[in-house]
Amino acid sequence: MLENETSQHEAFDPALVKAQTLQVLRELAGSTELDSETIVVIGCSSSEVVGRKIGTAGSAEAAQQIVEAVLEARTQYGFHVAFQCCEHLNRALVVERQTMKEFHLEEVTVVPVPTAGGQVASTAFRSLTKPVLVERIQAHAGIDIGDTFIGMHLRPVAVPVRPTLRSIGEAHVTMAKTRPKLIGGARAIYVLD
Repeated sequence: MLENETSQHEAFDPALVKAQTLQVLRELAGSTELDSETIVVIGCSSSEVVGRKIGTAGSAEAAQQIVEAVLEARTQYGFHVAFQCCEHLNRALVVERQTMKEFHLEEVTVVPVPTAGGQVASTAFRSLTKPVLVERIQAHAGIDIGDTFIGMHLRPVAVPVRPTLRSIGEAHVTMAKTRPKLIGGARAIYVLD
């Protein structure tokens, strides 16, 4: 391990990570409607959060703080949440069984663990009430912590949302909301007066 990697890892502040996660969730909620009819996908590399390369040093503590923050925001805003697994599980998603039923998602059989699924997905699996995995969704919004590439799980027209925080811990953060496709041509009207 390199010396600067050690110092970054030792600088990890769990309370700050939770507060930063809550802040970006509030900002996402301020930019689009998050309610019981929406799914928010969360992609996160806990390795990146603690200042390490994605997939190399998963942090159970960082994962716990992020999952707690997301579930706290879910309670506040009422949205459904999908936690993206890592590439070793083909980026399958951990959701509540009720979410799977309401959105007519197809369940797959696997249990995420830190080495195949990632720390955040495995923590979410242990934290949800009735967790299941699904292979794909079309989420209404999402937060990507650590460049995990959540785009495959967003609805077709994704619109960037610029957070005031550019990172959670040491991990780069991006967010997106989606909107319905605009169809038609020169005669099309998109908003009624």
